[in-house]
Amino acid sequence: MNRSILSGLSNELSNLSESSALAIASVPVRVSAVVPIYNEVESIPILVETIARVFQENQISYEIICVDDGSKDGSTDLLRQLAHTRSDLRAVLLRRNYGQTAAMAAGFNHARGQVIITLDGDLQNDPADIPLLLAKLDEGYDLVSGWRKDRQDAMVTRLIPSRIANWLIRKVTEVQIHDYGCSLKAYRSELVRDMNLYGELHRFLPALAFIEGARIAEMPVRHHARRYGQSKYGLGRTFRVLMDLATIFFMKKFLTRPMHVFGLFGLVAMLLGILLGVYLTILKFGLGEAIGDRPLLILAVVLFLTGVHLFSFGLLAELSMRTYHESQNRPIYRVREVVESQKAVEDL
Repeated sequence: MNRSILSGLSNELSNLSESSALAIASVPVRVSAVVPIYNEVESIPILVETIARVFQENQISYEIICVDDGSKDGSTDLLRQLAHTRSDLRAVLLRRNYGQTAAMAAGFNHARGQVIITLDGDLQNDPADIPLLLAKLDEGYDLVSGWRKDRQDAMVTRLIPSRIANWLIRKVTEVQIHDYGCSLKAYRSELVRDMNLYGELHRFLPALAFIEGARIAEMPVRHHARRYGQSKYGLGRTFRVLMDLATIFFMKKFLTRPMHVFGLFGLVAMLLGILLGVYLTILKFGLGEAIGDRPLLILAVVLFLTGVHLFSFGLLAELSMRTYHESQNRPIYRVREVVESQKAVEDL
């Protein structure tokens, strides 16, 4: 582990009033701050301290949940040590790197707060914006999404792909959010705890929430340049997002009724095949023309068989969806360890 980080840990902790943290931890938790962590050892002490200070200055009962997604730079050991010494922090340590979506899902499932705030672990999101998100949520919304209006990222590799992806997502989902990729969001806990996430679906949470009938708002938030380490985002992730966008479109339109899409195309294909068959039958028996060498005969057979296959696939998909809804308790991650201070355990 980075020794300079550990040697400075006591100095970082001394900046926090332990009595203040314990007082807040002893009351029911209003807000859970969920932070996925992957190789952010240099950022963790500053981030945890800043989040705690924001909540304490605004007198908000809170907990911080850092989900370590299989880090290899010492983040795991640092989080374990911090969680043992702080009553406001829990470290959820995953068995390996599952990805940001799985890390967020783990955080949601371990959160105790009435409201869940998510933010990245790289110090680019500003915890000072959290009270603003909470105030907006209190206006009657179920989800408030941050908008990095003045984004501090590379133009070619980050900003342009992000703008294209956000435009496509808005068109497909019909949810008018400018910045789907902003991790700084506020959720009512009941909204996200029952969501089954996989792939890169964490960035589509506003669209998934909209499908569930949630009230959604967006507000500008601050964004800072990365201080430490390397970005985990790139063009490859953009392509994965676009593939998941197709999933979102299907979920929005046909999640509980896949037969409606596959069955419709299947029936249309079968109908076209039957019509061509009738036409060819008239040519053969009504007009006495040869049809054996006509391409239309092959097309009619292909359309009819394709229609049968699509219809059958739609039926199987319908049955699969019913099975899925009855057996969706399998998690997309495995937890190695949950670390928290003895004081936090006694307060439960």
